[in-house]
Amino acid sequence: MTGSLATTRRNLLIRMLASAATTALPLPATRVFAAVGSVTPISDGVLTLAIDDALRMSLLFKGRSISPSQAQDSILLAQGEEHPTFVVIERQARRADTETLHSIRAVSASGLELAKTIRFDAAYPGLALIETSLRNISNRTISVARWTLADHLLKRGMEGPAWSFAGASYADRRDWAQPVTPTFDQRNFMGMNASDYGGGTPVADVWNRNFGIAVGHLDTVPRLVSLPVAATGAGTRIALVDDRPFSLAPGESLPPLPTFVMVHEGDFFRPLDAYRRLMADRGLAAPTPPAASYDPIWCAWGYERDYTPEQVFATLPKARQLGLRWAVLDDGWQQTIGDWTPDRGKYPAGDADMRAFVRQIDRNGMRARLWVAPLAAKPSSQLLRDHPDWLLLGPDGKPQTISWWDALTLCPAHEPVAAHFRALVRKMIGEWGYAGLKLDGQHLNGVAPCHNPAHHHARPEESIEKLQDFWKQLYDEAVAANPQAVVEICPCGDSFAFHNLPATNNVPAADPLTSWQVRLKGKAMKALMGPRAAFAGDHVELSDGGRDFASSYGVGAIVSTKFTWPRDTDRPTATLPPGGYVLTPEKEAHWRRWIDLYQDNRLSQGDYRGGLYDLAFDRPEAHAIGKDGAMHYAFYAPRFDGEIELRGLGEGAYCVVDALTGNPVATVTAAANRVRVAFDGHLMLRTLPAGEDA
Repeated sequence: MTGSLATTRRNLLIRMLASAATTALPLPATRVFAAVGSVTPISDGVLTLAIDDALRMSLLFKGRSISPSQAQDSILLAQGEEHPTFVVIERQARRADTETLHSIRAVSASGLELAKTIRFDAAYPGLALIETSLRNISNRTISVARWTLADHLLKRGMEGPAWSFAGASYADRRDWAQPVTPTFDQRNFMGMNASDYGGGTPVADVWNRNFGIAVGHLDTVPRLVSLPVAATGAGTRIALVDDRPFSLAPGESLPPLPTFVMVHEGDFFRPLDAYRRLMADRGLAAPTPPAASYDPIWCAWGYERDYTPEQVFATLPKARQLGLRWAVLDDGWQQTIGDWTPDRGKYPAGDADMRAFVRQIDRNGMRARLWVAPLAAKPSSQLLRDHPDWLLLGPDGKPQTISWWDALTLCPAHEPVAAHFRALVRKMIGEWGYAGLKLDGQHLNGVAPCHNPAHHHARPEESIEKLQDFWKQLYDEAVAANPQAVVEICPCGDSFAFHNLPATNNVPAADPLTSWQVRLKGKAMKALMGPRAAFAGDHVELSDGGRDFASSYGVGAIVSTKFTWPRDTDRPTATLPPGGYVLTPEKEAHWRRWIDLYQDNRLSQGDYRGGLYDLAFDRPEAHAIGKDGAMHYAFYAPRFDGEIELRGLGEGAYCVVDALTGNPVATVTAAANRVRVAFDGHLMLRTLPAGEDA
């Protein structure tokens, strides 16, 4: 149904529901109005939203029903009562260029008016952009405890179990994508889920072997909403919920929150890629990385906090010989967390010694990158003794703690804090000469609302909304001092906060717990930052077995290591793994083989083709990258013996070779793209048009 509903019906409903705002509407009448009217389908040819006159919605993917009809805009009143059903009183539709816009207006017996606009854009097939606003049309204040803006159920069917992706952050550093077990229930709150773990990407996705549903919000600042995913007897529920209480006075409106729902094939890559492009349309996008951002990395963290400059200097020639081009000075160079001046025990001449340190790295043919943890300060730091008013405080007046360093969080929305760190970046890049920064810590992904009265915030949520501005200021200072500066953001263990990504041109796997997390995060970040994102697999020593370069190489990640040489530190602050981090001759051969392969192909600068394979359901696990006319494939399994499919090939015949050995494997075409293989752990393949030199 398009156009307006009958005027007589609309006027009748408005009069009856408006009068019901001050007197309870009889239950039988509620049932009558909820049942009036028929289902109206609106579609872009891929996604169909079937909406009835009670605002119940079902989803169809290419004509196939994948979610049952159910309420999308359920409200729990502050008294604990479920809000009466909304009744549609008006629908309109119009088309312009590549867009189709649908408007729906509905009212309820409680006196709330709901206005919903649904927009289809030809650039985003299968995706509906939805804005929903509320207005109090009664003569009394209406208090709401919870508002669910989207609520869908991915049907259980012949397709088998579902998987989920969630952009929320948790202290246990769980996988971003997980199978939906029978008891699966994850809230996915986008605020703080621990004192120093929070924020993320406001998108959730559930999918099975054949189709999926994704929801999220498109505001240009973070919002304290949840994106719950839960298993039910009928399927997998996915929703977008705002459970912060609010009240609307008579005539008052709640501004619309821009959201989307998308149906798709494959895993989470397509929805995250669409989200990235939608946010770029709104002015938020990661910057294009400089060429140096893709260079492989050696980090001094293998020597830990008690390193000596001499240990670093002794390792630089070996790192350079292996083909590594970055030398990262990690935690331990500073006086303490919060006091970002050189430790006089290591750098007795202070700034002069730090400049000399950078020159020594330069002389070894490498670039220097400096670790720092902005917004963190130990209670004993000189900074907090001088500026205790800089702290972010909760409603109880207590600071937000950072567990790793036993530190406290500074408020990113307080201008003196931002000015302090802008000046620090100018010194590190402009005066000391560092070519890059590593901004590190689980606390930097998100913060809590700030209630510090000394900051004079208009609202406590300013600290949340201005965190992205804080990071962007630091990024702008770095590239102003050096246009080729690399600014790495490493929110250890968090799910990356999308709103912070415009402030970084290099991201790591951020303390992966497994090799699977390296690959999972790589796929997600190539969706969120673009197919050529400068994503590093983090220290290979964090991968399974401490030497799994394949998991970085195959997803187009920059290789990174923290080996020590010629010996390990004799003052470890944590127990070293068996064999330590020292680069033995056997390890050196292995390191050299993978670093050479990385440098030869630089797949991090290729186009990651994340839509070709489903991380959950394709076996073996597969990834594909296109670069310089060649397709590169990576397959992973503990052990595999069978056929693989090489997707994404163009016209003509292709020669397939083993990327590590150079041995020929097969000749394939797009129509005949299956190859019989056997491997343990991983298989790296490269294809070139037949007749070209591999």
